[in-house]
Amino acid sequence: LLRVTGCDLLSDGSVRGSYRSGYNGQDFISFDLGSRRFVTANSASEVTRRYWEHENYAKSLTNTLEHECPEWLQKYVGYGQKELDHK
Repeated sequence: LLRVTGCDLLSDGSVRGSYRSGYNGQDFISFDLGSRRFVTANSASEVTRRYWEHENYAKSLTNTLEHECPEWLQKYVGYGQKELDHK
């Protein structure tokens, strides 16, 4: 199982977030932040998509990608900048 969650802070202040999940070396399911929909890579991931939609997981994931991830990114970039300034 591999999960990749990330975000980019764009120069205009907007956020581009992404979530992808893979299993056994293959793509499994991803989340399109723009449409707030899950994208399945194969028929096996349809069960997961239906469950996550039923549980309203998109709301939680949207919050993570639009708010929490950018906060973490700014925090850790700041830590890195402090170390660079220190040297």
